[in-house]
Amino acid sequence: MKTIRIGAGAGYSGDRIEPAVELAEKGELDYLIFECLAERTIAIGQQARRADPQKGYDPLLAERMQAVLKLCADKGVKIVTNMGAANPLAAAKKTREIALALGLPHLKIAAITGDDVLDVLLDGDYRIEDNGLPVKSLGDKLISANAYLGAQPIVDALKAGADVVITGRIADPALVLGPLIHEFGWAADDWKTLGQGTLVGHLLECAGQVTGGYFADPGKKDVKDLARLGFPIAEVAADGSAVITKVAGSGGQVTAATCKEQLLYEIHDPRSYFTPDVIADFSQVIITETGPDRVAISGGNGRARPATLKTTLGYLDSYVGEGQISYAGPGAQARGQLALDIVRERFAITGVQIDEVRYDLIGVNAIHGAQLSSAANEPYEVRARVTGRTASLREAVRIGNEVETLYTCGPAGGGGATKSAREVIAVLSMLLPRELVAPAIHFEEN
Repeated sequence: MKTIRIGAGAGYSGDRIEPAVELAEKGELDYLIFECLAERTIAIGQQARRADPQKGYDPLLAERMQAVLKLCADKGVKIVTNMGAANPLAAAKKTREIALALGLPHLKIAAITGDDVLDVLLDGDYRIEDNGLPVKSLGDKLISANAYLGAQPIVDALKAGADVVITGRIADPALVLGPLIHEFGWAADDWKTLGQGTLVGHLLECAGQVTGGYFADPGKKDVKDLARLGFPIAEVAADGSAVITKVAGSGGQVTAATCKEQLLYEIHDPRSYFTPDVIADFSQVIITETGPDRVAISGGNGRARPATLKTTLGYLDSYVGEGQISYAGPGAQARGQLALDIVRERFAITGVQIDEVRYDLIGVNAIHGAQLSSAANEPYEVRARVTGRTASLREAVRIGNEVETLYTCGPAGGGGATKSAREVIAVLSMLLPRELVAPAIHFEEN
């Protein structure tokens, strides 16, 4: 029976690069995927593209391609990635430049576009799912709108001979589902098999999470050699059933438990996991350990795909200013609390315009809040943090400045002050009829 081996080279934009190189060298792969887009990163990419038309793709694209492109080309491994982010065409062009520099002029590099639907939204009357308001209520704060594409454009690009496929916004499991549809010829309405293929894609999409990374919890769920964590490989059969494994000798582990945790990740209703390709049903999935670092996955199902595509709206929300300073030794918590009280009063005295603010003692109440943290033992060191949301960059800068003045204006013993101010790109979601989205494929080749 034909088996396709797919390796996950990244689970987010800033992920490690060495595990992908290990997969390319030792994984005996057919495909290497890089999943590098979160909800907000494509809006940030759109902002970068506005500043420079040749930017907007993943900042580590060049480094990743330089590391794996020749290895993959020499072994016949195809690469599929969403590192195109807000600018797949520029990403493909950059990859082409790297291929030429590596002596690989024959590589056929495809860019998939069509997920950018901002013009479509501006011409219509659509509603934001999060708050029920019209999209037009965002006005000139709206900077991007990207629909989640499905697997079909990847299938078409591979069918046309692409060695590297670079997309923008696409459903994470589609990076795996596309190659599987291409290799096995699955029908577009074979919902059961598409559901199983989506299951495999979901297990791979976060890379090191399924090989024990995020799973690890010392003393409860011990995982060896996390500094050399190996990323996962799926060995997929024609019916969509798969074995999840990793490169022999790499760090981490693949067990039924690691796979179960990843299976439940970001799943609201296991019976109805909406994707552009299928409404997947993971409720009857069977997970079986078949050997060391080998877990068999089956039982995925599905039903007809939804009529709409989730679309992420990126907009200019506000500015955030932050200041931090540390206190240590006897009375550290009391001095840290006094520092926060001083800053709170200073804001009132100087009239800093803040829409929302929080005062935290990191190590005391910054995560669980004052009520749950009230019974904790007194720490030997704390870090005071003040964070505020403002309507302008000027006001955001003033927040950090007030914290920094604590160096000399008291209380005693403060050190390591830092400050920052930044623009906030936020995201909202809406549903767009799929017929309004038109994917296209562009090739960079000789």
